Amino acid sequence: MHTMTLSVLGHSNTRLLSGSSLVPGLLLTVTIATAAFVLRNLSGITALSRLIISIVLGLAYRNTFGTSPVFRPGVAFSMRRILRFAIILLGLQLSLSQILEVGGAGLAIIASTLAATFLFTLWLGRRLRVDRKLAELIAAGTSICGASAVVATNTVTRASDEDVAYAVGCVTVFGSASMLLYPALQGLLQLTPHAFGLWAGASVHEIAQVVAAAFQNGTDSGNFGTIAKLSRVMLLAPMILALGWFSAGKRRANSKQAATRQSLPVPWFVRGFVTMMLFNSLDLIPQLDKAYLVQTTTFLLAAALAAMGLETNVGKLRAKGWRPVLVGAGSWLFISIFSLALVELVYS
Repeated sequence: MHTMTLSVLGHSNTRLLSGSSLVPGLLLTVTIATAAFVLRNLSGITALSRLIISIVLGLAYRNTFGTSPVFRPGVAFSMRRILRFAIILLGLQLSLSQILEVGGAGLAIIASTLAATFLFTLWLGRRLRVDRKLAELIAAGTSICGASAVVATNTVTRASDEDVAYAVGCVTVFGSASMLLYPALQGLLQLTPHAFGLWAGASVHEIAQVVAAAFQNGTDSGNFGTIAKLSRVMLLAPMILALGWFSAGKRRANSKQAATRQSLPVPWFVRGFVTMMLFNSLDLIPQLDKAYLVQTTTFLLAAALAAMGLETNVGKLRAKGWRPVLVGAGSWLFISIFSLALVELVYS
């Protein structure tokens, strides 16, 4: 009995020590995320992503001061557990009614653009001899929803932190270019407000960038562009499932166990994402509470990206060279032109 008591106490102390070891790293990532929110608010630039500021601050800290081992457990917790919880909460920003507003033709354009862009990016990555994992992250960030898609996809891609930072940088630069160019091109293209919003929502990388680009063409374009973009975010879950299945298949083949039957991997956070979307479709959450949840989700994602930055060595980023940038540029041009062609075809 005495031995059993000591054993239980020993396990309790271990859990307490393990939990306390997370505190320094969690405080650091939360501090960086808070600084990102403050800097974004002080700048007054609504299109400036808090997520991008957060990873930049994390990178700056890591490559100026270094990340002390005392921070590592909490940083790792932020990169994994907090990230997955934030992905679940992303589902509360979507609803079935929003998807219905886009319509069958709009959803077909969004899904076709996403699939074609993802496959094209992987093909271009192979042609330019870019590592497959990095190409997958760039493909996900371009085709779905920028930095959020990059970090979510990495839960199954399992690339290095440097690959994640590189992919986030690519989708940020080219998404910002779309945000500036699309409104300027509207004068030449003369798209209807509905068509312009759909084009922006189907092809611009980050949600904030879509809002900034689409609303420059008026309220109708802005509202529809936002809904189209959120419908595109909905496809994050099936994309992660497909990548997880493909990756599991490759691992089985490499280990000469292709004949072994295994179930389709369904990460718990993907189930949570879909569940939250369905719950939000019941419209039970007051708008004020929903606004707080959106801010909370963004903050948690910012903390996760701060952790990515804290684990990223800029020297390793430089070593990757310019080929991944060319993949990002090619992917950006493809999604912009392909989606525009479909929009013109359907709405002309």
